[in-house]
Amino acid sequence: MERLDSIMQTEIYDGKALADLVTLEFLAQVLGSVVAAALILIVGFLVAGWAKRRVVAISDNHTRLDATLFHFLGNLVRYAILGFAVLFVLNTFGVKTTSIVAAIGAAGLAIGLAMQGALSNVAAGVMIILFRPFKLGDFIDVDGEMGTVKEITLNNTVVASLSNVKVIIPNAEVWGNTISNYSEYPTRRAEWSFGVGYGASLALAERTIHDTIMADERSMTTPEPFIQVNNLNDSSVDFLVRVWVSSADYFQYQADMKRKVKEALDAAGVDIPFPTRTLVQPRTSQDEDLDAA
Repeated sequence: MERLDSIMQTEIYDGKALADLVTLEFLAQVLGSVVAAALILIVGFLVAGWAKRRVVAISDNHTRLDATLFHFLGNLVRYAILGFAVLFVLNTFGVKTTSIVAAIGAAGLAIGLAMQGALSNVAAGVMIILFRPFKLGDFIDVDGEMGTVKEITLNNTVVASLSNVKVIIPNAEVWGNTISNYSEYPTRRAEWSFGVGYGASLALAERTIHDTIMADERSMTTPEPFIQVNNLNDSSVDFLVRVWVSSADYFQYQADMKRKVKEALDAAGVDIPFPTRTLVQPRTSQDEDLDAA
């Protein structure tokens, strides 16, 4: 009996003995704290979800805004609200949150030092999402990889290559390299170099190239096309041709025009030279004897 009394008088929580805790008043207080904590968590999850949806809806209602950026901001708002909800829950149980925040900060610093590589990808991902050098659906060339952007996360960027292979590039590699975005502007300038023989009529060649290219409906008349003699090679006179075209048509258009111009020059009788080589062999005494005979 004395042992039981000793146990009941042992301090358990907040200066109170076990005998003080096993009371209806204390149990009601604990139950009230649990109910309050549950309500705070429920309200926190509801408000966090609603806030995220509202932030994401901003990009859904305005097509000019980047959806990736607002999904990222929506997640930040959601986690911030949930973090405050957890702090309120701890307060309801009398826990001093200042010490917990300090401990989380110290732990975060230690984790950050241990995960510098991974965090550099996250930091680069934040920069990509905020400054938007490209967006979903853009055709880009970065770190030697060319393809269409399929996904942008905090850790990496996913690109579908020209052969439709999924390429995952760490964001640190993306942000730290030169990015070529072929989809940023609606138009691009296609460029070719066509060579004709020295004996060909330059006026005929220029007119044939101009008429062939401008007959294609994809060729833009504004700005005006540029077609001029640019170089005098060993065996050819080279025309430099520059024509503006829609970015969506660029690659196929550039390939089509090479074939069409070649066929048009052939039909017009314009000589297209190719490198030739003349070999001169020294004469020998045997050759001289054969000539004398």
